Amino acid sequence: MGTFETFTDKAGQFRFRLKASNGEIILASEGYTTKASCANGIASVRTNAPNDDRYERLETNAGSSFNLKAPNGQIIGTSEVYTSMQMRDKGIESVMGNGPEAKVVDKD
Repeated sequence: MGTFETFTDKAGQFRFRLKASNGEIILASEGYTTKASCANGIASVRTNAPNDDRYERLETNAGSSFNLKAPNGQIIGTSEVYTSMQMRDKGIESVMGNGPEAKVVDKD
């Protein structure tokens, strides 16, 4: 089972990252000004992660990546850059499987 880690970044903003059961970071959030907003972001991942149509698949010269988006188009979380589309798609599968049930661990 995956884990959401919440933490405060160097700028004092609240963030989360979703880690797969092997410890790999599979999704990272933007910075939030409040802990409650960060918790809402996690709730949005749980709701939207199972829906394939919520993933924006990206290709650049640097590689493949994805964004998980809310129904209003707002980015909830972003992946790392993968070396292939196949690896990116495995990352999406991991978010789909881990996101809805991942426990939350506060690193602060």
